[in-house]
Amino acid sequence: MANIVSQIADKVRPVGVSTNYGEPVEVGDQTLIPVSIGWFGFGAGGDDENGGGGGGGASIPVGAYVRRPGQDLQFEPNLISLLAVSIPTIWVTGKALSKVIRALKK
Repeated sequence: MANIVSQIADKVRPVGVSTNYGEPVEVGDQTLIPVSIGWFGFGAGGDDENGGGGGGGASIPVGAYVRRPGQDLQFEPNLISLLAVSIPTIWVTGKALSKVIRALKK
């Protein structure tokens, strides 16, 4: 089992900033640097005879840094991704507020 964990660690170690910031791309006279939110996780378990493990990850594009000639670097968000990420947060906040309000009424 320790062998599996060390193999996973060796593969994950080189992952860094390049996971969330892409390579600059030239589009016409503009330079774009894509930005995303990324995360991953792994787990393993077992005993001397049986064991198992797994892992997963996700990446959500949130926008890009854009450099135009004669202008400073600006961040332009990907509104569709930001809405998709914020909808669950808004839903959970609404559920929590409704429970708090219900508790205060009692």
